[in-house]
Amino acid sequence: MTVEDRLINLIAEQAMLDTSDVTRDSTFDALGIDSVGVIECIFAIEEEFDISIPFDPSTDNTAFDLSNLASIADEIEKLLAR
Repeated sequence: MTVEDRLINLIAEQAMLDTSDVTRDSTFDALGIDSVGVIECIFAIEEEFDISIPFDPSTDNTAFDLSNLASIADEIEKLLAR
């Protein structure tokens, strides 16, 4: 299973959606995930992939691209390669 597939499954589970409703182009907003849900998703991603995502929820600044799931998958792959 690819990083992207694992991510889609994880986000679908977190958002309580069917995996067919979640695509690589999905954004958190489009999936109805609010700011608290984004933080929960980040924690779930860190746990699933055993990584640490550089994210400051108080400023919403991150060097980690959270624009859509394809970007998140790319960022995860970069962290896994380190």
